[in-house]
Amino acid sequence: MKKILVIGGNGQLGNCIRKIAPDYELDYEFTFTDSQTLDVTDEDQVNSYFYDNKPDFCINASAFTAVDLAEKEKEKAFAVNADGVAHLAKACKEFNAILIHVSTDYVFDGETNLSYSEDDFTNPIGVYGESKLKGEELALDANPKTIILRTSWLYSEFNKNFVKTMLHLFSQKEELGIVADQFGQPTNANDLAEAIMEIIETPQKSYGVFHFSNYPETTWFAFARKIAEFSKSDIKLNPLTTDQYPTPAKRPKRSTMCLDKIEEIYKIEPKHWENSLEECINILAQ
Repeated sequence: MKKILVIGGNGQLGNCIRKIAPDYELDYEFTFTDSQTLDVTDEDQVNSYFYDNKPDFCINASAFTAVDLAEKEKEKAFAVNADGVAHLAKACKEFNAILIHVSTDYVFDGETNLSYSEDDFTNPIGVYGESKLKGEELALDANPKTIILRTSWLYSEFNKNFVKTMLHLFSQKEELGIVADQFGQPTNANDLAEAIMEIIETPQKSYGVFHFSNYPETTWFAFARKIAEFSKSDIKLNPLTTDQYPTPAKRPKRSTMCLDKIEEIYKIEPKHWENSLEECINILAQ
């Protein structure tokens, strides 16, 4: 039986993998860790854990994801998103494990009207994106058996995310202003979890960088409007420009990613974001 180690087991993606793990328990043994049980920034601890457990696959679903806070806590962001990834990649190589590492669309600057391919020039405009890009580079340098999955605007029924924040605010306010000039692809973490398992189940692996999200692109404003529609909220939503809603960290204006590569190589067909969002809203309404 193959062993799958999930780093960040209590996060959004970790919880989504945990939810579907029973469907794969005949072939795989899952172990879930968090920062308390395995600190990825401690290289000795990582090496010791791999020596004791010898996983076949390591899914790194852990990250310093507070985009604005990263501007203040750069050292911590890089420790988790870059150094920690390097520690995992080196341990994976040492023990012949495949690393599946989750990255972000924020490695791009968003200064284009086209969808980014995996080979397009990266140019992060904030500390979060910089730290995630460094993690990608260190992982690929350390272990040729690395699969990088860049995703975007992740949400689910678990933990804190845009969808759950909107639902909470809808119940508290009569109207709300939402940024309408930033474009991206909302992604249900449950779909990402399924995609990761499809990759693991594929006999002939292809390594390197892949993009995975739901499709097509939309704005935060249109995303919020659809959340309101599916949750039957009558809140008044007002479109804002980025300039009207300043944040400590800059966001890409359009970080839309091309999904052709993962479809072609792994035969994974991403879902329309509205369909996946409706599924999530229905779960949260139960």
